[in-house]
Amino acid sequence: MTRRARWKRSVLHVTLAVLLGAPLAAQTAPADKSRVADSTVHARRGLLGALHKADSARASGRDASRYDDIFRKYSKRWFGANFDWRFFKAQGMAESELNPTARSAVGARGIMQLMPSTFQAIATKRAEFRSIDDPEWNIAAGIMHDRWLWTVWQKRIPDDERHRFMFGSYNAGEGPILRACLAARSARLSDAEWRSIEQVAPKVDRWRYRETLGYVKKIDGNYEKLKRRR
Repeated sequence: MTRRARWKRSVLHVTLAVLLGAPLAAQTAPADKSRVADSTVHARRGLLGALHKADSARASGRDASRYDDIFRKYSKRWFGANFDWRFFKAQGMAESELNPTARSAVGARGIMQLMPSTFQAIATKRAEFRSIDDPEWNIAAGIMHDRWLWTVWQKRIPDDERHRFMFGSYNAGEGPILRACLAARSARLSDAEWRSIEQVAPKVDRWRYRETLGYVKKIDGNYEKLKRRR
């Protein structure tokens, strides 16, 4: 048997040993020991990589449906059965990547990144909202706040555009968005279309518009991803 053939047989032997958990043969040729050792390392790395990918796939499957029941429940409660709850999950993904322990530099907390003062104001009306750090009540309070913002724009914005104004207000407050509407109207643009708000945003005083526009776009992107999963 040629040296190359012996080496190939050693590699196959090592790979099978690693995958099947069998002991290596004691008769491995001394000249092939370094190659066998390298093959062992590569085989183990390959096996660990495959196991890691499998674990990641399982975790991804779990993460894909994380908190869905809560988002469904409170979307239905405050927006009705016909409203697509995935908008709010997309918002939670944009806010915190669904991390219940997330905290911002300014003190916003939880999945929906609520300020403690905002949560407390909501909790005074809902006795069951016990803690801002509880994922359920954080999500519930966030969607309830969304509901109030949704009604703010009810008379001005059609339903197919209103979620963007709602989310923009969640991020920036209603004031900057109202000023943007006035700027759009002054520019003879439709103040009921979010693309008009995007156009006039740089002209609106006292507004960190890049953050808000990016936030709304991120929610739209997350929503499209969630729709493709189902």
